[in-house]
Amino acid sequence: MSMNLGNSSASGEPEVMMDINTTPLIDVMLVLLVMLIITIPIQLHSVTLEMPVGAPPANLIKPEKIQIDIDDKNTVYWQGLPVSGTELDAKMALVAQQNPQPEVHIRPNKSSRYAVFANVLSSSRRIGLNKIAVIGAEQFVQ
Repeated sequence: MSMNLGNSSASGEPEVMMDINTTPLIDVMLVLLVMLIITIPIQLHSVTLEMPVGAPPANLIKPEKIQIDIDDKNTVYWQGLPVSGTELDAKMALVAQQNPQPEVHIRPNKSSRYAVFANVLSSSRRIGLNKIAVIGAEQFVQ
């Protein structure tokens, strides 16, 4: 570090300053920035959609609800009746053919095995059932 203690020349004349004057450079940059901001087109964050006018038609056909229960002994029930794996797949295939497709409500017991629930869920998706709901999930919250 150095410190300027005064003139080093004996004549008493001030030294020539060798630094660049940055004030005009900053002024030019600010003018260019303002010009850039002005020339950039305004971005609109909206999408124009043509929405239908009026009330939607009422759904007069209420879909059927199919209840699949899994008890603590890992037995699968279709509408309250115990079924095996092949019977369950056959009943799901019949239901998947219906129009409109019924809602399938799967209600597992807290102490049932997850593998049984996952098997029922995956086979229902594989067969083509689209309206699936898991009922009673609040029992799993700690």
